[in-house]
Amino acid sequence: MTKSDLRKGWTTGACATAAAKAAFVALHGGGFPDPVGIRLPRGLEASFVLARAESGPGWAVAGVVKDAGDDPDVTHGSLVLARVAAGPPESGLVFRAGEGVGTVTLSGLPLPPGEPAINPGPRAQITDNIADAAQALGVSADAVVTISIPGGAALAAKTLNARLGILGGLSILGTTGVVLPYSCSAWVHSIRQGVEVAAALGLDHLAAATGKTSEAAIRRRLDLPDQAYLDMGDMAGAVLKALRARPPKRLTLAGGPAKLAKLAAGEMDLHSRAVTVDRALLVELLIRLGAGPDPLAAANAGASVAQVLALADGLGLADAIARRARETALAVLAGGTEVEVWVVDRGGAIIGCAGGAPCPAC
Repeated sequence: MTKSDLRKGWTTGACATAAAKAAFVALHGGGFPDPVGIRLPRGLEASFVLARAESGPGWAVAGVVKDAGDDPDVTHGSLVLARVAAGPPESGLVFRAGEGVGTVTLSGLPLPPGEPAINPGPRAQITDNIADAAQALGVSADAVVTISIPGGAALAAKTLNARLGILGGLSILGTTGVVLPYSCSAWVHSIRQGVEVAAALGLDHLAAATGKTSEAAIRRRLDLPDQAYLDMGDMAGAVLKALRARPPKRLTLAGGPAKLAKLAAGEMDLHSRAVTVDRALLVELLIRLGAGPDPLAAANAGASVAQVLALADGLGLADAIARRARETALAVLAGGTEVEVWVVDRGGAIIGCAGGAPCPAC
């Protein structure tokens, strides 16, 4: 199956919009539209089947089950609920966080501390669609909209929300309303928010790692607050480009030898589906280090970077990879940030480094 064959899905913001519109219509005597149709940005339209529809004096609740398509989204299959109650005249829409939806507690996010973590994009979608419904029903669009995701607090533990200062649950996200499978848009969004939060907190030393083992290696050696850590994973380009706009004084990058070998070759997406290790670069580095025939043959034959490192033991290949990766990072950041790079093996040991002093591998 190719990427174009994968099924698209809907964001939590689109689901919340559909639920809110259905509840608003029911609140004002129009019954629960099922399916409920909504307008999305960029001229798109969508309809959603209701999974819950309840009402009482002065309130109505509608729910939609999120379908993320073929994207591995943590909220896929979750019930997104909207409770709509009448608001005071001329109050417009007031948004509240219900069960499973977080609250913003730190500056730097697109919403001020104390606000429910319903992002500006979904708020605009809900506002526009309720305005459409209000006009059609001949009523005012004044309402209190409470968004809930039962079980959302447990799901949020699998996200970076706590690190970003979003506590108590998930964020309601989505600018277009559509989830593109494996687009990594949510991940990139999280990275950008992490950078903004760190900047708002005045943190001058940030760290980014390709995985849990590499991040643990940083944490054992550096006393940094949680908000200083960026969940880079394979998205080196997203991290470096976000930091170019908000440059810290110091950046520590850590990762496995294969991932950092890709960064050393100038690659910004380090995932195996996107790019393979540049064998010519490995051979070049080995020749510069005076390697013998065994590591050179292994590199040319496509052996793993770990295997080549083992054959080139004592030559400083991990350091050479770190230096090249650091050069890539410095070029993208375009000045203003001191960068250090640590190469971390599977056991969590730092086996190579560049920049910074003292080098933890020495």
